Amino acid sequence: MNDDEGLVASIARDPDALEAFYREHVGAVGRFVARRVDDPHWAADLTTDIFLAAVDAAESYRPSRGTPTGWLYGIARNVLADQVRRRARERAALQRAGGRRHLEGDALARIEERIDAERELREVYRALAELPERDRRVIELVALDGLTVTDAAAVLGVKPATARVRLHRSRARVDQLIQAAACPPPIRIQEATS
Repeated sequence: MNDDEGLVASIARDPDALEAFYREHVGAVGRFVARRVDDPHWAADLTTDIFLAAVDAAESYRPSRGTPTGWLYGIARNVLADQVRRRARERAALQRAGGRRHLEGDALARIEERIDAERELREVYRALAELPERDRRVIELVALDGLTVTDAAAVLGVKPATARVRLHRSRARVDQLIQAAACPPPIRIQEATS
């Protein structure tokens, strides 16, 4: 068992290892979440849920399949997808309840700052939404979340060469979409004919 495998596996049973793992990765996970959501309360909940899921899945980590960060991003993607589905189903119930978890002023301010810092990247996500899902996932993991192509391929369950092709295609398409959004076509005024 190597150091990464031992550290990740121990977060399920050793509070000190969990604390060290959390401190090392909370910034990356917070940025991952802030690039995808703009509600500070939901961002805080998602970050917590991601680390809880990591504790539950700690025994499944294998260094041969990627870095701990890549493994954690894979968990984060699954948690986010589950929460989006759950949130869609529960929207009516939440509106009826009319409440949110209380966050202290400092915690709320930090989350709002993080969300503001990631605002431009949410614009990129709007362009990414135009891509087919399989192409979008690889560019998110590599270009936005900072994984290597090899780690992204492991998270997605594809070969690194496949991930490289999808990444190249995705970058070209996102560039086109961003340029098109920045320079909308001119409005042509038709001359009135009498």
